[in-house]
Amino acid sequence: MKKTAPSPTTALLLIGFAILSVSCDSPADMSTADPYAARRNALVDSFTMNPGARVKNPRVIEAMRKTPRHHFVPEDLRTQAYLDEPLPIGHGQTISQPSLVAYMTEQLDPQPGDRVLEVGTGSGYQAAVLAPLVAAVYTIEIVESLARRAEATFEELGYKNIFTRFGNGYEGWPDEAPFDAIIVTCAPDDIPEALVDQLREGGRLVIPVGPQHEVQELYLLEKKDGKIERRGILPVRFVPMTGAPGEKEKAP
Repeated sequence: MKKTAPSPTTALLLIGFAILSVSCDSPADMSTADPYAARRNALVDSFTMNPGARVKNPRVIEAMRKTPRHHFVPEDLRTQAYLDEPLPIGHGQTISQPSLVAYMTEQLDPQPGDRVLEVGTGSGYQAAVLAPLVAAVYTIEIVESLARRAEATFEELGYKNIFTRFGNGYEGWPDEAPFDAIIVTCAPDDIPEALVDQLREGGRLVIPVGPQHEVQELYLLEKKDGKIERRGILPVRFVPMTGAPGEKEKAP
């Protein structure tokens, strides 16, 4: 059967439909699926675009732009998710302010092939920021309900390289050691020896240290020739690290 060409009117309708179809699938339109994207970008700009910005690593900045912090705060606080502030997540714990998360991540200097240990999962935000930057993140949380909630959030958002464990952070994760890097998001009075032992040669450890009700110090430790070099990098305030070396796992 001979095919007939469409009439000019029909052709215009077909072209218009094609343009509409393409525009609906464009990145600009897809981004509207995340109503928080503009606020997240504005937040990241606020601590990376000024002349004195401490966070400059492009990979870290990109991870901060892509990590949906609103999924890691309680639902009734989602409107505050993109303020540069810590927020409560229950059980006396908090999610750290984004600029501090970015700074600690940059100090850790995460590399694509790294296996990273995090102590203090909380809601899971720091682990989610690290996930696209490294090969694997092993994260420990002593409050079981927080550990399970974070694990469910990782699964819901499709993170495949984050491994969660309910346990005592003072003991680290010896079965998976050594680690290329370790990050601690709660403050012990002293640096746990087990974490130092589980850091590989050449590895880096970022950890806040000091009593709860005093200004603490954020330290960067590097293991070189079997010895630890320690440098204070920032005064901070974190929730205390609960548990103790050798203590059986339990929720406070």
